Amino acid sequence: MLYYLFAYLDQFDFPGAGMFQYISFRSAMTVITSLIISMIFGKRIINYLRKKQIGEEIRDLGLDGQMSKKGTPTMGGIIILGSIILPTILFADILNIYVFLMLITTAWLGFIGFLDDYIKTFKKNKEGLAGKFKIVGQVGLGLIVGLTLYLSDEVVVRENVAAPQNMSNYEINDEVKMADQNVQQLTTNIKSTKTTIPFFKNNEFDYEYLVSFLGKHSQKAAWIVFVIVVILIVTAVSNGANLTDGLDGLATGTSAIIGATLGILAYVGGNVIYSDYLNIMYIPQTGELVVFMSAFIGATIGFLWYNSYPAQVFMGDTGSLSLGGIIAVFAIIIRKELLIPILCGIFLMENLSVVLQVGYFKYTKKKFGEGKRIFKMSPLHHHYQMKGYPEPKIVMRFMIIGIILAVISIVTLKIR
Repeated sequence: MLYYLFAYLDQFDFPGAGMFQYISFRSAMTVITSLIISMIFGKRIINYLRKKQIGEEIRDLGLDGQMSKKGTPTMGGIIILGSIILPTILFADILNIYVFLMLITTAWLGFIGFLDDYIKTFKKNKEGLAGKFKIVGQVGLGLIVGLTLYLSDEVVVRENVAAPQNMSNYEINDEVKMADQNVQQLTTNIKSTKTTIPFFKNNEFDYEYLVSFLGKHSQKAAWIVFVIVVILIVTAVSNGANLTDGLDGLATGTSAIIGATLGILAYVGGNVIYSDYLNIMYIPQTGELVVFMSAFIGATIGFLWYNSYPAQVFMGDTGSLSLGGIIAVFAIIIRKELLIPILCGIFLMENLSVVLQVGYFKYTKKKFGEGKRIFKMSPLHHHYQMKGYPEPKIVMRFMIIGIILAVISIVTLKIR
């Protein structure tokens, strides 16, 4: 809203109105606003949840200090959702197709998570929302995102973009609008199913390669493959974030690190000069996503203030499902979804630990008549708890690993 207001005022040379044209300025304001909402209003929400006795029902798993968390306010994901959506509406161009998709993603998965928490808390059903309904919701979101990216004329990529020769005439600002207009005369925007492969010299992969045997129909079939990939990624990453949310500050901290990395990747990929310099895919209009991601970072850091050990509030599925979905859809939009196994390595490890644990237990039970386990407990963070590691140490070490994976992800821009 403020973006459009000051864009209008700028026509009348209103002092300072021009600042709102810069993504860097609006991103900074978004982070500040998001932090204020999550930290100041978050405290009031926590007190309200405590007053209404909306607390976490803890199942005794025999973990050290686990039962002391019983009654801690849950559904704190509401704080995260509000701290993302409100600043984005204020400072971002919400008519931008990518920002609009991210807002839908946040609200959609936030609502599904809220239903799950509501059933657990108010209906006293420990199982929460049935798993099949969660999957239907995640698949539905994947279809919306995939089909929008296919059908919308605003979703394009521009390849082999050359930056203007006379750089002295252009300020290297966030949008580089003048430079962008100059280059647009030399190149053509196209619909594409291409994405980025990390560590390869010619680091672009087209989903059309997978269906090339279909000949002239391969291009349309490639979009079907793309939509299926979107559905799988949204489901996997949102569930991965949900599984990671088992220790104080773990899901929040790792999500903040991932979000900061994706923000950097969106900035360079949405900037005509930097994308040309780095020789990466240029995706027009994705620079605006930096404003959204700034809200995401502010929300997670602000929530971490109350969610760090010992947690004063839990995010519940309201927060964890939406965090994972946001990360997945954001990576897909900027065509960095194949980086997810690296960047979201923590989520991947948590997911795999559960799959391996369940699969091995069923296999050994069928073969030997007695089920055996690979880990002391899954997800993985509980395995280390069972080994006697203090909860803060596990969280900090997982976050350090997350930072290392984030650095590796950024390095893929140059190392091929």
